[in-house]
Amino acid sequence: MAKLNIGLFGFGVVGEGIYKVLEDKPQINATIKKIVIKDIDKPRNAPKELFSTNADDILNDEDINLVVELISEADAAYSIIKKSFNKGKHVVSANKKVIADHHKELLELQENNNVSFLYEAAVCGSVPIIRNLEEYFDNDLLNYVSGIVNGTTNYILTKMVNENESYQEALKSAQENGFAEADPTADVEGFDAASKISIITLHAFGKKINVEDVVRKGITSLQIQDLKYAKEKGYTIKLIAKSQIIPETNEINSTVLPTFIPLDKTIALVNNEYNGVLIGSSLSDEQFLYGKGAGRFPTASAVLSDISALKYDYKYSIRKYENSEIGKFNQSGIVKIYLGSSEQLNNYFDVFQEIEERYESKDYNHVIGLIDINKLKDNNFIHNPNLSIIAFE
Repeated sequence: MAKLNIGLFGFGVVGEGIYKVLEDKPQINATIKKIVIKDIDKPRNAPKELFSTNADDILNDEDINLVVELISEADAAYSIIKKSFNKGKHVVSANKKVIADHHKELLELQENNNVSFLYEAAVCGSVPIIRNLEEYFDNDLLNYVSGIVNGTTNYILTKMVNENESYQEALKSAQENGFAEADPTADVEGFDAASKISIITLHAFGKKINVEDVVRKGITSLQIQDLKYAKEKGYTIKLIAKSQIIPETNEINSTVLPTFIPLDKTIALVNNEYNGVLIGSSLSDEQFLYGKGAGRFPTASAVLSDISALKYDYKYSIRKYENSEIGKFNQSGIVKIYLGSSEQLNNYFDVFQEIEERYESKDYNHVIGLIDINKLKDNNFIHNPNLSIIAFE
């Protein structure tokens, strides 16, 4: 490809980092020609003439052949990506919500306009999960993809489990260190992880699951008694995003759930803002990818990797997506669940197909047993803020 002339949307910590790297690394053969931001008067560490508040200064510039989208507003990002495609521009994005919500449409648009759409930074920060699924595992028979895909919740859980901090203390620490937003809802309630596992699922299995169909439970309902139980039994707790083939039906179960992980498992060693993803295959058994999933530099690293790949006309082939079979998600299968609450749990016994353990005290109660995924995904049950729901690996 000829030299990359970049139009950059957003100049936060990631955008500024990318600008500086491209300035210092001329061998990448890419230059930022224009940067669109909201506040033109805010001081920034780049020449003033680079900045504009008008998106058309990028979209209508025929010399700009690559748009890098790094803004937080989902609707605006969606519009920018679509317009960029229709103008014949390649796009690199880190916006996992936009991609997950409009994945099929955006892939069709890039194909129709013969451009590339790369988004490694949208999934696991510096962990190259998408590229590996595309290139190394493109013809492999995968059984599951499972792991920690949200650095914010992993940082919080590390502080809670390993350092005995309360949820509020751990959240404050995550915010002070730049790993959590002022409003952490998307992370701590599992929405962010659900978007990421939706994207991963398409690249792993060629099937598109809507984000709202992922069985999701965040970490805000976890109580100190749940953490004590984990320690007593030799577990840690991680928020695990997982898509797994059900062999009997060839369906896929796709979940985001707090999960008990035995301490001798590799994924149990993934702490703080790091991500770790396990890829289970019929041919190559299990592979493990590990790296930082949150923060300025991990995200910038993934964006720069995509920019560099475009020098060689790289494009996701998504060969598995050519499979015309419609994916069936979360329609069958059994999950082992720990259910905890300060309330009596008698009203929830009928949710279980089989109860393995019951514990009652004046302060806290829990039940462990097997639950059909159709009952687990009932919104009145799984999103009850008074219930701790934790899966077993």
